[in-house]
Amino acid sequence: MRFVACLAGILAIGGARVGRADEGERVVVDGGLVMGLPAALPTGLAVGVGAGVQTAGPLAWGVRASWSAASESTLTWDVRHDDLRLRLTGAVQHDVGRGTLALRLGVGGNWVHETRTREQGDRAGLTGDELRTTAWSLLPAADVEVAVVVRVIGDFALAVSGGPSIDLLDGTPHVGWIGSLGVAWHD
Repeated sequence: MRFVACLAGILAIGGARVGRADEGERVVVDGGLVMGLPAALPTGLAVGVGAGVQTAGPLAWGVRASWSAASESTLTWDVRHDDLRLRLTGAVQHDVGRGTLALRLGVGGNWVHETRTREQGDRAGLTGDELRTTAWSLLPAADVEVAVVVRVIGDFALAVSGGPSIDLLDGTPHVGWIGSLGVAWHD
């Protein structure tokens, strides 16, 4: 089911059309699959969808958003971890033939939702907080990504990016990584 939702997100984002910005400034829209380490969960791989809108040119700015989820189990708990990453981005980029190479810095926050369910708690008759706990948290975060966008057909392109990510969890830096693979549309 997750795969179908991810594919639908890619197709919806990839088919989006964005008008020209003021005075002929070009716009790039991209979206696709996102993978990385969860923001607060110390293990696992979070998988989801993400999208971004950015100006084109040697110095670019934009916004990015992604949602990803990870699940882990122990003998006593089942944990589901959802990350919503929101970033303002700035990039230095260079066009090379049919492609664009970029170094992108994203600054913003990770909105984290975690649900813990006690293993076999239903069978033991547990209810409420004894059975399930839920926590929300907003963590300051930043990413540094290398991005490669290669035009394939007309204004449509293949977009790949990845790099280190850091967030502050209870005042302690948590270092991870983020990567994406998707499609892009150049104005």
